[in-house]
Amino acid sequence: MKITNINNIKLNGVYLDKKLFANEIFSGLTAKKKKISSKYFYDDVGSKLFQKISLHKDYYPTRKEIEILNKNKFSLPKIINKTEIDIIELGSGDGSKSKIIIDGFLASDYKVNYYPIDISKQALNFLKKKIKSNKKLLLHGIDGEYISGLKFLKNNTKNPKLVLFLGSNIGNLRKKQSEIFLKNIKNNINLNDYLLIGFDLKKNIKILTKAYNDSDNLTKKFNLNLLKRINNELNGNFKLNRFEHTGIYNPRLGAMESYIISKEKQKVHIKNLNHTFEFKIYEPIHVEYSFKFSKNDILNLCSKTGFTSIKNFCDSKNYFTDALWRYQS
Repeated sequence: MKITNINNIKLNGVYLDKKLFANEIFSGLTAKKKKISSKYFYDDVGSKLFQKISLHKDYYPTRKEIEILNKNKFSLPKIINKTEIDIIELGSGDGSKSKIIIDGFLASDYKVNYYPIDISKQALNFLKKKIKSNKKLLLHGIDGEYISGLKFLKNNTKNPKLVLFLGSNIGNLRKKQSEIFLKNIKNNINLNDYLLIGFDLKKNIKILTKAYNDSDNLTKKFNLNLLKRINNELNGNFKLNRFEHTGIYNPRLGAMESYIISKEKQKVHIKNLNHTFEFKIYEPIHVEYSFKFSKNDILNLCSKTGFTSIKNFCDSKNYFTDALWRYQS
């Protein structure tokens, strides 16, 4: 699989900013309510840890979405009704979900061009082992951020497109952020292209809480890896044993929230930022929202962002849905 790095490619006159991580860590840790964006979970170590979480017995979304995709892998090619398709995946993961979709299109006699976009080059390299090119399947990885990758592909391929945003990744964004993000997707695909997007549905709070506080502490390691990443990339001196993780459900927001909590009063110096940050005992750092959706929420979001809802595919327990949308005038 060919991999194109777009981190230093000029896109519409703008270079992707390598300093963004440092700038956002500084602004997040100096905020009145400390926060770090969940997009920084996925360095190479974080990507590996999330793959383990996704297979854990307490974490249902992956199992339920795979059930949906296996059940409907031949429906997508029929609905789209073309002979060649660019399948663009935002966040490649381990390739297990995308492979189900790709196999459905290949079995329906499509030529498939698969473009996974990921900020983790290790995740892209892993796909070489999982998905193999052949005369009907071309693989081309894009090492970069999602919207920048879509811009790059819009300028370089004119085939019909199916964009995949699977898992419950849309739930990591607040309402206004998700609307902006989805409008950005729409603006970087062509008329009549498709988006398949995963939504974790609202359900019993005990099921949600268990999924985000797994019995083997994988989620704890995943969250605390953020601090390790700051240490490695920005020369910080976080002591991981002085922090803990918790995941709680906020019923007013309809979201799981994840926090890293300081177990004591302490100071942390980050050399590359030339700054020492102070933490009170039990002071939280907000690291993730995972919003849950009703079916009406999904339809409203589709309408607000300029897409047309084609079909919702659900699992047997109605825990999860993959929604197929199309960009129409």
